[in-house]
Formats: sequence, C-alpha cells, structure tokens
Amino acid sequence: MSLRKVKALILSIFFFSSPLWAASSNPQVILETSEGVIEIELLRDAAPISTANFLDYVEKGFYNDTIFHRVISGFMIQGGGFTSSMKQKATNKPILNEADNGLSNLRGTLAMARTSDPHSATGQFFINHSDNTFLDHKTKSRQGWGYAVFGKVTQGLPVVDIIASAKTSSRGGMGDVPKENIIIISASVKHSTMLGASERSQ
Repeated sequence: MSLRKVKALILSIFFFSSPLWAASSNPQVILETSEGVIEIELLRDAAPISTANFLDYVEKGFYNDTIFHRVISGFMIQGGGFTSSMKQKATNKPILNEADNGLSNLRGTLAMARTSDPHSATGQFFINHSDNTFLDHKTKSRQGWGYAVFGKVTQGLPVVDIIASAKTSSRGGMGDVPKENIIIISASVKHSTMLGASERSQ
C-alpha cells in the first residue's frame, strides 16, 4: 500500500471515530437576528421529528423576516410565526410531540411551541431563558405531555439575554410583544467546513 493511501486510511479512521466528528454530525442552524447571531445544534437522535420539521421550515426560508413575538425575561423568547406587522404565517401540518425524549427545558435549549393540544406544534419555537423544568414531560396526558426540546444554543446566549430583556407591550391582541421589533433576519443551515479524509489527502 502506498504512503498516500496509508495517510488517507488513518485520516478516515480519525475523522469517523473521533468525538469531534461525531458531534459535528448534528445539524447546525444559524439565526441571524437584529440583536446578533445565535447558533443552534439540533439534537436529531433524541428528537428526529422536531428536527426534520424545523429544518424544513429553515430550508424553505419560512423564518426569514419573522420576529420574536413573545418575550418574557427569566422564562423564554418565542418566535417563528409572525411577521413584523404581527401577521401570522401559514404553516405545515402539526407534528407529534416528542417531549418524552428525556431532554429537559434547561437554559439555552430550543423547544417547540404549541397550543394546549400536546400535538399541535407547527413552526413556532422558543429558547429557554432559564431552567424551566416544569415544562418537561411528565405523563402522556393533555396536562403532562410537556414541551419537546430538540436543540440547544451553542453560541449566542448573550444575544438571547439581550432579546429577553426587551421592553414589551400588548400588540395584535397578544401580550409580551417587544415594543421594537426583534427580527430573525435569516435562518440557515451551517455547513461543516471539515473535509472528508479523501479530500484532505489529495
């Protein structure tokens, strides 16, 4: 075997077996907001339905130019459903609630927003500003289903803090709406800059 092929084999073993490579296999999403950038890792293994649903909205540009329309400091920031004029966007069908996946609504985690119906989540999501374990799954009942965590903020928690501190008022028949629009300028999938072993060896 040539030296070049040996190097390629070693690199292949390293990249596909190392924890660093494994960690990068989860989808990464970048939210560019009017207050700064928030980077999110989606936890696909624990929440495959919620992850696929969120990525579908991201890739279709659904979240672009929407706002964080419900903000409560010490609780959460919610977005993904309204334009800056408080017009609600049409969504796909609701998805199954995956709150029983063992993930907890801790500070910096991303979860699906929904109505009182446990299986009503569509496009809206929220980022927990504090540890909100009371939102976790308890029982498979209407009251105990909880809210499905499917991601976590990896960079940009200070941006979450800034958004959470926004002054709010009532607007469009809703409370806790920021007085000044906090816009999700764009939501995009972050593609890894790491090359495969065969590419790096050439």
